[in-house]
Amino acid sequence: MIRSSAFANKSYAILGLARSGMATLDALHASGARVLAWDARMDLREVAKDKAIIADPMETDLSDYDAVIVSPGVPLNSHPIRDKAADDGVPIIGDIELFAQARRSLPPHRVVGITGTNGKSTTTALLHHIIRSAAIPAQMGGNIGLPILSQHPLAAGGVYVLELSSYQIDLTQSLDCDVAILLNISPDHLDRYNSFDAYAASKVRLFDMMRSDHTAIFGSDDEKTRLALQLIRAEGRVDNIIDTSTAMLAGQQDWPSLPGPHNMQNVIAAVAAAEALGIQEHQWRPALESFKGLSHRMERMAEAGGILFVNDSKATNPASAGPALGAYSRIHWIVGGVPKSDNLKECEPFYGNVVHAYTIGDAGAMFGDLLSPYMPVDSCEMMLTAVQHAAANARPGEVVLLSPACASFDQFKDFEARGECFRSAVNSVIENGQIKGQTQSGTIAGGNNDQTGGRME
Repeated sequence: MIRSSAFANKSYAILGLARSGMATLDALHASGARVLAWDARMDLREVAKDKAIIADPMETDLSDYDAVIVSPGVPLNSHPIRDKAADDGVPIIGDIELFAQARRSLPPHRVVGITGTNGKSTTTALLHHIIRSAAIPAQMGGNIGLPILSQHPLAAGGVYVLELSSYQIDLTQSLDCDVAILLNISPDHLDRYNSFDAYAASKVRLFDMMRSDHTAIFGSDDEKTRLALQLIRAEGRVDNIIDTSTAMLAGQQDWPSLPGPHNMQNVIAAVAAAEALGIQEHQWRPALESFKGLSHRMERMAEAGGILFVNDSKATNPASAGPALGAYSRIHWIVGGVPKSDNLKECEPFYGNVVHAYTIGDAGAMFGDLLSPYMPVDSCEMMLTAVQHAAANARPGEVVLLSPACASFDQFKDFEARGECFRSAVNSVIENGQIKGQTQSGTIAGGNNDQTGGRME
């Protein structure tokens, strides 16, 4: 884990003892800090009792504490800890801010911070892969993988690659990234912000913490990203600014885990960051070919009877699902969940690639109304039903794509659980490399494979 003299003999209160909270507790305790910790779950409090005072920060005088540390999942716009901390005169921070404060104790290194509404995880994992392929020590953390404080410090010359959500940036005040990337900004998480502008401003704060001689990369030409780029240029806040929004890169056919226009954007941003770190084309180009991709993000899950099944469960909004639809020419699209908007505008340019749609979850009826003028739609409600119908309708050369454009919390605890349900459903319709009941010609024995919109029963 990361230990730092910056925390020694200081006092911290931790609210929330899930993964990042427990990693924070371990790092602070090992660094000689005095810690108060609390979680609603008794079992987590029991685990923490040997390293912390177990008490609710809401019922404790925090005035002599150095900070309250909360999980990014704590909604500061509504949770009473915000007012409590303000009344007691103590700042609220997160584990990324603690990492920023610990950097002075670490061997010389560099940090890349990656934010944006969509594509953060893929870009972070890809850049981490590129750096390690170039034989440079690297750790990946933040909103992906293991909490950064739980990881071993890098040797001198290493690079920490951090995926940063808006929630994490909100809890961070001093993270000076050597390279900072803003991929894109589209409406999301508006239950946590007063407006879309406020959400966008949260993302852009990543650049406010940078030294002027470091590098800022902007990956999209959407309105908010463009405004952020113009603002930072106008203010002269950062000297090295790279705009990759119109850049192209040859060779995508050789990157099997990076299909579609959105992944082209991710690749170009990752390559720009790699080159800012001194990595050359002969090093990064082979890494694009060997990158295996992420679970639940354009994950090639199975192929049977000439039909490809792709798990894109991490596409939790239309802006993320839209480009996924641009990755293939004939798609059976499984879509739905908890909607984040009342439209699918970002998906509309790719409707021509959709052979048939299958709606699930809370958004099913609304999405059915939106999509039925453009394509056949089956109202399936449940994942297994959707996969069964899609597998029955699909023909060789076509793709069954789960790209929900929605949050998962109506039927699943998170997008990972949704993706695993899709995996199980796909496995249930495949036998001996073929779709169950499918003949060699690609039709369903004893039935039909009509593409005109009738539900397969």
